[in-house]
Amino acid sequence: MAEVNTGGGEEKKGKPKKISLRVDFTPMVDMNMLLITFFMFCTTLSKPQTMDIVLPTKNIEGLKEEDQSLAPESKSITLILGEENKVYYYFGKPKFDDYTSLKETDYSPNGLRTMLAERNEKIVKEMTQLRIDRAKKKISEEVFKEKSEEIKKDESAQIVIIKPTDAATYKNLVDALDEMAICSVSRYAVVDMADADNYLVENLKTKGALSTQAPAPKN
Repeated sequence: MAEVNTGGGEEKKGKPKKISLRVDFTPMVDMNMLLITFFMFCTTLSKPQTMDIVLPTKNIEGLKEEDQSLAPESKSITLILGEENKVYYYFGKPKFDDYTSLKETDYSPNGLRTMLAERNEKIVKEMTQLRIDRAKKKISEEVFKEKSEEIKKDESAQIVIIKPTDAATYKNLVDALDEMAICSVSRYAVVDMADADNYLVENLKTKGALSTQAPAPKN
């Protein structure tokens, strides 16, 4: 606020009045504090969110090159991210002559998550107990990381291949990757769809009619 002091009494003729001006910046301090708080809050909200992702790769970590297409059925899961939030999956090698070998589920907790948790049951249980021990301060963060690596190298750990179709959305892929973390799946990769994968999906939709009309493509 500005204050103007014109002085008291009458001034002599011919002499200008003396004016003293004082500017009060006190209200501006509060305004500056509000602005600083506002910009700090906006900066916090605008921090980028990141997630770990395994990009398409020729070799899956931990799997020998000659075993890439021959992963044991007990350890290998292939996910096909389809249209309308559908997820198709099969275990081990695809069975083109049996359309029922390809299953259908969704991204709900009772869908994809339940299937992955059941297949990766041993790892999920051990990781759950490890997280409980960390929460109770029974182990340090360093010990937690070391034991996590050991658990995820277990022979029973599942290997997941994720194949998004053209009809799948970006959110579908993100949801699938989230389930990898939730179900403690450490070995997975995102790869392109092949003609054989499209054949499997179409054969399921036609309930096996496609396999009677056209030969299965080479996988």
